[in-house]
Amino acid sequence: MRRLSTELASGQVPAVLQLPPLAAIAGLKHGFSTLTLGSMARIVGGADSRTPARRALAEELTLPPENVVTAGAVHGSRVARVDEPQDLVPQTDGLVTDRVGLGLLVTAADCYPVLLFDPVRRAVGLAHAGWRGTAAGIAAKVVGTLALHFGSRPADLLAGLGPGICGRCYQVPPEVAAHFERRFVRPAATPSRFQLDLRAANRRHLERAGVLPNQVFEHPACTYESSFLASHRRRPDGSRCACLVALA
Repeated sequence: MRRLSTELASGQVPAVLQLPPLAAIAGLKHGFSTLTLGSMARIVGGADSRTPARRALAEELTLPPENVVTAGAVHGSRVARVDEPQDLVPQTDGLVTDRVGLGLLVTAADCYPVLLFDPVRRAVGLAHAGWRGTAAGIAAKVVGTLALHFGSRPADLLAGLGPGICGRCYQVPPEVAAHFERRFVRPAATPSRFQLDLRAANRRHLERAGVLPNQVFEHPACTYESSFLASHRRRPDGSRCACLVALA
């Protein structure tokens, strides 16, 4: 985090962040946008979710913008298979595909993007995991959907958790904390509030679904602490960052 903050102050924060172990894989493209590219939020009233900022993100990963499919991100746990380009998959927080060059995109502003890559069956998945989706086990549902449609074995999967709000900064009321195991929740300094570690909860769901612990990679940036990332808790202005992933 300190290194990224220094880069921001010197104008060196990249347009796209990556997880180094996944970036080294020739058959996979992925990236987490920073606010350098602008907000990834859908334009209100716009007929096309492929906004200029989203097009710029696609171009950063050398993907045709028209080949990007966006999840509707309604804080649910529905996962859909996509086989061809389309603008938006409504009422959906997870996407899977085995089509080369078909980009999957989710937006977030404190929630966690969770990506999965099967190097054996050649398939990829992506989820938007807020507290509701995490509580519903959306990360594990993507694992199961990859297995159902493509025969993916959990032990073969590589997983990535993108930037999201960290457990120190994410304070929730008791009714939200009650949805999670005690290991992911601890009392906050503020009365009647609890610190919730969504990153750890999603990692645990992946591991319980059969993904090997040493094959789950986490980006350390906290959206609340990082002014170069969108955070609804820090600044509720509607800005969003995005994760884009595709088979290459």
